[in-house]
Amino acid sequence: MAKLLVIDDQSSIRTTLKDILEMEEHSVELAEDGAQGVKKFSQENYDLVLTDIKMPNMDGIEVLQEIQKTRPECPVIMISGHGDIDTAVKCIKSGAFDFIEKPLDLNRLLITIKNALEKGSLVVQTNELKELKKKVNKKYEMIGGSAPMNQVKQIIAKVAPTDARVLILGPNGTGKELVARALHENSNRAKGPFIEVNCAAIPSELIESELFGHEKGAFTSAIKDKVGKFEQANGGTIFLDEIGDMSLAAQAKVLRALQESTITRVGGSKDIKVDIRVLAATNKNLADEIKNNNFREDLYHRLSVIIINVPSLNDRADDIPALAEHFLGIAAQEMNVPKKEITKDAIEALKKINWTGNIREFRNVIERLTILAPDKITAKEVQDYARPISG
Repeated sequence: MAKLLVIDDQSSIRTTLKDILEMEEHSVELAEDGAQGVKKFSQENYDLVLTDIKMPNMDGIEVLQEIQKTRPECPVIMISGHGDIDTAVKCIKSGAFDFIEKPLDLNRLLITIKNALEKGSLVVQTNELKELKKKVNKKYEMIGGSAPMNQVKQIIAKVAPTDARVLILGPNGTGKELVARALHENSNRAKGPFIEVNCAAIPSELIESELFGHEKGAFTSAIKDKVGKFEQANGGTIFLDEIGDMSLAAQAKVLRALQESTITRVGGSKDIKVDIRVLAATNKNLADEIKNNNFREDLYHRLSVIIINVPSLNDRADDIPALAEHFLGIAAQEMNVPKKEITKDAIEALKKINWTGNIREFRNVIERLTILAPDKITAKEVQDYARPISG
C-alpha cells in the first residue's frame, strides 16, 4: 500500500480521487491548495503526489519545485483542466513524472500511478545502494597523509586502472586488504566481484578445491559440483591474501591459471576460461621462501609485476591523529555512543607506543578507550588502557 498526497483546490475532485485511490488500497491524504500541500509534504513521507496546476496562492509548478528541492525521488503527477502542450512540456522539464488533463481518464490515471510508484521504488533502492556503497567505501578508506602513505596512494592511482598483477607486501595489520580494495574500486573492474581468499586459513588439502572448485565425486565429501573462487571472481578481482602460506601444489595450479587464464576443477577435465585480475599479499619475505624451496620463483615473477610495500604504523606516526579521529567516529557509530574527544597529550602518548600489531592493534585500542575512558581521552587514559587489561 502506497501513501499518496492529492492537492487540488476543487473539493469534488479531491473527494473523487480519494475514493478511487482508496479502492486501489492506497492511503490518501488531501490538501486544498499548494501551500497546504507543501506543508503536509514536509511533515509526512509520501510515495507519490498528485497535484493540480492552476491553484491560488501557490500553483502546481511551484509545488513541484518545492518537492524537487527536498525529495526529488518522489514522483509527482500533474493534473489540470487547462492543459496544453506548452504546459505539459514545462511540467516534464521541471521534473514531473507525467501530465494528465481533466476530465481524468481513470484507466490512464491508475496505470500512470502504478508506473510512477514502481519507478519511485527503484530510485529509492538505487539511492540506498549508493549510500551503502559509500558506507562500504568509508569502511575501506585509506586514512593518512604521511609521506609513506602518499607514496602508496600515488602507486595505487597509477596502477589501479590497469589489469597489472600486484604483490602487496607488509607486516600483519598494516592494511594490505585496504590496498587491494582500493586497487579494485578504482579499476575498470569495480562493478565486478571482489573475491578474497585467505590462503593461510584454508587447510592445504582443501586449497585447490576452494580456488578452482571440484566436480561431484572428485573425493569422498564432494557430493555436488562446486564453483571455486577463481570462477566466482570472473569479470572482477581475486585477492590472494597470505599467499606465502600456499602449498607448492596449489602454487603450480595458480601459475597455470595466470599463464593461460584457464582453470580446471578438481576431478574435472574441462578447461574453464576466467577473466580476472589477480592481486596477492603476504607478510613473509618471499626471497627467503624461494631460497628455502617454499615458494615458486616463477610464480613470484608472475605476481610481482607491481610491488607495493605497505608501511608499518611506526613508520607513519604522523597519521596517528587522523587515524584516531577516524576510528573514534567508527567506534561511536558502531557502539551507538557519543564520539569521544581526544586531547593533544593523548595523541602524543599514542605516537610513543610501539605498534607491533599496526593498524589492527591501533583500532582495538581506540575502541577500548571509547568504552573505558570518561568524558574525553587524555594521556592518562592512554597509559591506563592502551594495553589489554588482565584480570
